[in-house]
Amino acid sequence: MAIEVITREDLNEFRTLLLSDLNAMFHSKPQQQKQWLKSTEVRKLLNISPGTLQNLRINGVLSYTKVGGIIFYAYADLLKVLEENKVEASPNLFNPKWLVR
Repeated sequence: MAIEVITREDLNEFRTLLLSDLNAMFHSKPQQQKQWLKSTEVRKLLNISPGTLQNLRINGVLSYTKVGGIIFYAYADLLKVLEENKVEASPNLFNPKWLVR
């Protein structure tokens, strides 16, 4: 059985490499969101079925662009639809209506 001795120089080298890797991670640019998404990407993002996405298009809730046979959705439009349909939380958490006394 071989015993490997770790010296201070080894630890200092490890520390230097670890710090440089962490520094690179923290200063790297975050991955940018795509501007245009295909139908499959939108369905995965919103966790909806193809029929629901079609209803959103037909009812004019979600705007789209069709190029050839491919439908694209602007990511900014998705955020806008989500924000416009946002339901605010009820501020009265300690007296719910369903609680019977």
